[in-house]
Amino acid sequence: MARPDKAAAVAELKDKFSSSDAVVLTEYRGLSVAALQELRRSLGQDATYAVTKNTLTQIAAKEAGIEGLDDQLVGPTALTFINGDVATVAKGLKNFSKDNPLLVIKGGVMEGRLLDADGVKKLADLESREVLLAKLAGGMKANLNKAAYVLAAPASKLARVLGALEAAAQEDPSKIGGAGAPVADQKPETEEAAPAADNNETAAADAADDK
Repeated sequence: MARPDKAAAVAELKDKFSSSDAVVLTEYRGLSVAALQELRRSLGQDATYAVTKNTLTQIAAKEAGIEGLDDQLVGPTALTFINGDVATVAKGLKNFSKDNPLLVIKGGVMEGRLLDADGVKKLADLESREVLLAKLAGGMKANLNKAAYVLAAPASKLARVLGALEAAAQEDPSKIGGAGAPVADQKPETEEAAPAADNNETAAADAADDK
């Protein structure tokens, strides 16, 4: 490959490394052209499966700020660039490798972090984006239904709840946060000052008796 062609290939790989949600490295040694075509179709539109030269991949990965791929770039290597549902594509690779043992998952990169083969297979065990979105939507719908039920409750039911709360507060104000003690239990300040007044009257009477 001429130098300008190598530079263009490196630039393209670098761009794919930078723009992809994840990249999975596989060994394809022994797979037929027909098998590779079947693999590409099975991965769908969220992935691009490309056979590359290890030396160019090493340069492109480093230029994209990815270090540590050298150990995985041994032997014939193909790159799966994923732009979309990572779990679904990883599941596709894992399932294809079961039926075609010649496809070996080496590892990959996701969000700048290196993955070994087991890490990629764990991604395959995750639920797809569609399933997660469906569960999220289901949970939101359930919460909205609960809120709608409360808002649609009859006014008579709300009045009964408030009436019961008022009756409970009159019986025991401590049931209402911040209510404090019942008014009847609170002694007015004038009653606390009364004993002092009685003492003054007694002292005045004793003074009159001494005269």
